[in-house]
Amino acid sequence: MRALAVASMGSHVSTVSPRTADARFPAEQVAQARAGAKASLWLVVACLGAVYIVWGTTYYALKVGVQSTGPFFLIGTRFLVAGGLLTAWLLARGQALPTLREWRGATVLAVLMLVIGMGCTTAAERTVSSGAAVALISVMPLMMAVWSGLLEKWPGRGEWLAVGAGLVGTLVMITGKDLRASPGGTALIFIATLSWSLGTVLSRRLVVPKGAMGFAAEMIAGGIIAMLISAAFGEQWSLPATADVWWAWGYLVVFGSLVAFSAYRYLVEHVSPMLASTYAYVNPPVALFVGYWLGNETFSPNVLLGLPIVLGAVGWHTWTQLRALKRGP
Repeated sequence: MRALAVASMGSHVSTVSPRTADARFPAEQVAQARAGAKASLWLVVACLGAVYIVWGTTYYALKVGVQSTGPFFLIGTRFLVAGGLLTAWLLARGQALPTLREWRGATVLAVLMLVIGMGCTTAAERTVSSGAAVALISVMPLMMAVWSGLLEKWPGRGEWLAVGAGLVGTLVMITGKDLRASPGGTALIFIATLSWSLGTVLSRRLVVPKGAMGFAAEMIAGGIIAMLISAAFGEQWSLPATADVWWAWGYLVVFGSLVAFSAYRYLVEHVSPMLASTYAYVNPPVALFVGYWLGNETFSPNVLLGLPIVLGAVGWHTWTQLRALKRGP
């Protein structure tokens, strides 16, 4: 819960450097500033670990859960419980509820990222292995570059080359038996990736609550809408009485939602969105390993060949962005 606490406090994480403190404050306050800087460094490392490892493992948990229950019931209950717990905890700490305008912004993001993005991914995992699903989702940063071009500013030549290389890697993967055997599941993953990347780009334009309350509002809004869709599709509103499904659901609520998403928000708001986005490099191999280890999933050579091409393109895209930032406007 430490990541949640820091995220909910805004910018309370050591805003005074030890060197500045030396010139202004007595020795005791200098020691406190240095201790705070050290603690925040460990918190960043912990948040990166959560985003890298935990997010990568959630795809297998989704695979386990969706085999026995409806996809929108699974994500709806997951986000309602996680969002409700997080909101209650924040209210107990004295944080105010979002305004009506903030609720509207959070609902738009919830529909794009949680309902469509996560809902389509979950539905796709009924017919696509968890490893193949996350391998295809690894093109997310490249789709964000295209959306940024349509809505804000078109990428430069280097970024377009990265997008093209990522497209080649994607084509290699979808021609393998893993994804070719399920065109419907593959299409759902593409829809999910397009929607999630659009929501990420729009998040810079919408008014949403800051800190942990922001994602709490998104989870509650997304959970309610997902449950309405679940009811419209006639999904059964109960989890099977099997230990593996309940473990998967509990893991998604606690680690996939409360821990990993809060850690991601902390990195975006307090460190760097670019650093937070590096999860795209680590999640695919983690998901492939977990699917192979726990689920005995097998993968065609196309996935193992195309994934490094996509990850290389994502790395290339990140490098071109860093160079552009160093050059300045």
